[in-house]
Amino acid sequence: MKKDINEKGAIIQRDKETYAIAPHIPGGITTSTTLRKIADVADKYQAQALKLTSAQRIAIVGLQEEKLDEIWSELGEKPGAAIGMCVRSVKICPGTTFCKRGQQNSVEVGLAMDEKYHGMSLPWKFKMGVSGCRNDCGEVCIKDLGLIGTSKGWNVMVGGNGGSAPRLSYTLVEAVPTDEEALAIVEHVVDWFKAKDRRCRMGKFIDEMGFEAFKAEVLNGLNG
Repeated sequence: MKKDINEKGAIIQRDKETYAIAPHIPGGITTSTTLRKIADVADKYQAQALKLTSAQRIAIVGLQEEKLDEIWSELGEKPGAAIGMCVRSVKICPGTTFCKRGQQNSVEVGLAMDEKYHGMSLPWKFKMGVSGCRNDCGEVCIKDLGLIGTSKGWNVMVGGNGGSAPRLSYTLVEAVPTDEEALAIVEHVVDWFKAKDRRCRMGKFIDEMGFEAFKAEVLNGLNG
């Protein structure tokens, strides 16, 4: 039976014969040239559909396995990390770059996080988001780790999950005043999770430890 092909970013479809791929589109921000290229490839290889995903990508659905290498070559894009034990695409809202409600620059910070972490191998799948205001269009509330912008800086959120065991994230640190400090905390939490080598989502790990014990251990390590 055919299975997902991680190294090619290919997900087996319901028919058990064809695959879907999703070129990486950081933050869902792209160009008309890239969109035309995706459309041309979809037409050439007779894709069954183009699907806008919740991870701000465009999935090309219904492709033949023997054509995958050729398709990726023509796209000239990196596969989106949609499968495997790794950091998925960082979901990013428009922030102060585009949105009238934005209070922090989620686009710049989110793209920096995506460039650093997207596809990084971790003990379990790991989702991130960045929202420029408390409306949280980046859905940080259901991400393993993320940032929510406020008028006073960034709130660092941990432990959310939108999957089969849904849960809202906890506030780890409030009102971090600069982008650099917020990114440093994100890096510390990712390193901590990787070092623990625990095969589960961040939220489940936090529940097992207890949030206050988790918070104390992580922040003590940060301050140390």
